[in-house]
Amino acid sequence: MSISTNKSAYIRARVRPQIKKDAERVLDRLGMSTTDAVSVFLRQIYLQDGLPFDVKIPNEETQSAFREDLSKAKRYTDVNKMFDDILGKNWRKKRS
Repeated sequence: MSISTNKSAYIRARVRPQIKKDAERVLDRLGMSTTDAVSVFLRQIYLQDGLPFDVKIPNEETQSAFREDLSKAKRYTDVNKMFDDILGKNWRKKRS
């Protein structure tokens, strides 16, 4: 799936090796090279006049949740007890 054979501009980017490997595995299943994927990405930036996905700064509530100390979070060893707490004791009856 080659986008164009007239390629003369170069882009160099440093990424974590595992991210590159994971992305290449997906791209391989799509029949695309990393170069093809970057070309599609850049074309979409142009066509959409911005990034082709939402990039947002999280609101204060979300930022606070990120900072929350997870060591204080309740832990479960039984998934049914977890759902009892989240959905109420009768959640299994409601599903029937």
